[in-house]
Amino acid sequence: MRLLESSKLSLFKFKACSLSSQVTPFGPFNSFVQKRWRKPIISAQTRLEDRTRDSNLDKLTTHLKKLDIILKLHVLMSSRKRGPFVSLQLMSRWRNLVGLNVGIGAFVHKYPHVFEVFTHPVRRNLCCRISKKMMGLIEEEADAMKQLELEVVHRVKKLLMMSVSGTLHLHALRLVRRELGLPVDFRESILGKYSKDFKLVDLEVVELISRDENLDVAEIEKWREKEFREKWLSEFETKYAFPINFPTGFEIQAGFRDKLKNWQRLPYVKPYDRKESVRIRNCGGIERYEKRAVGILHEFLSLTAEKMVEVERLAHFRRDFAIEVNVRELILKHPGIFYISTRRNSLTVFLRETYSKGCLIQSNPIYDVRRKMLDLVFLGSRNTREMPAQKEIKEFKVDGDGIMDGDWVIPMLENLENGS
Repeated sequence: MRLLESSKLSLFKFKACSLSSQVTPFGPFNSFVQKRWRKPIISAQTRLEDRTRDSNLDKLTTHLKKLDIILKLHVLMSSRKRGPFVSLQLMSRWRNLVGLNVGIGAFVHKYPHVFEVFTHPVRRNLCCRISKKMMGLIEEEADAMKQLELEVVHRVKKLLMMSVSGTLHLHALRLVRRELGLPVDFRESILGKYSKDFKLVDLEVVELISRDENLDVAEIEKWREKEFREKWLSEFETKYAFPINFPTGFEIQAGFRDKLKNWQRLPYVKPYDRKESVRIRNCGGIERYEKRAVGILHEFLSLTAEKMVEVERLAHFRRDFAIEVNVRELILKHPGIFYISTRRNSLTVFLRETYSKGCLIQSNPIYDVRRKMLDLVFLGSRNTREMPAQKEIKEFKVDGDGIMDGDWVIPMLENLENGS
């Protein structure tokens, strides 16, 4: 009898467990069942997908990526010993190196103002070289970097002054070399030349010898002083504030203005303030710590020539600047200060206050030259009737043995021309 009762009890427990394991669908006849709704997850990916897009900056990013591919092709072409031209067959092997998704022939023919395609006089195959307009702009950019050498030195000094340890890795500087306006050989032409300011601790680490107190004023401080003088705002309102420019169509939710106002008044450790160790505790909490990181990113972008940089390259400065937060998520939290473009499978962050309708408000010589390069990219295959007819190349550079490939061909071509 007891055995029968125990078996019934175990059977009842089994049925109860099986019923509890089944999920009861929600409907009109079981509305009494309480359904638990999950709270929506807010992360960097959701903010990236739901952000208000800026079409002007997205278009600019697309064209800048094309210009970056063109400049990478120029570097590969100029490294050839035979001459400043390369066959299209060889260029097709560089697709993965430059990050090109289409065929190299289609890409080259799309920009006749940048590339010149001609037939080789000996091998009779299609070759390519950079146009004279583009080469002139590349040389003009190099001249502008030389003229702004002192300003570039100040930029590197400021980056080292923002570093907690006063050191930076040369690998990180190489990644943002073009953004900072540094020459290709900046290790010798900048760091080696100004040995009184910089010291190479290791082969790949540069250290600032002495701080320059005249350079410890951030760009945001100049804006705050201007706002204080021109708009007659109180010091309490402007001492720790940032310029906010929301994109067109940005939805302001309830309570957002109050949160933004409190955040603008929140004090923080400024980029050039001396701190041996920067942590959340000595910064006054997570909000002040994040605001310090926003100030460093704002100053970093202000030091660049085009006020923009790829987010992946910023990650190489996290340790030196003591930014122990997710940089992408931090940028997406402040859409009025920064804008991230996702065109061409990369994340590029812009300093929003410095741009208007896709153009930099306050230009500089390096930006002006790069804008001229971008104009050639904008042209595409238009206005090609005004271009001179492309001629076959007749001069070849000397090889390592001192023999010129085309010496025996040039007299034949000259005789043909004289005969015709």
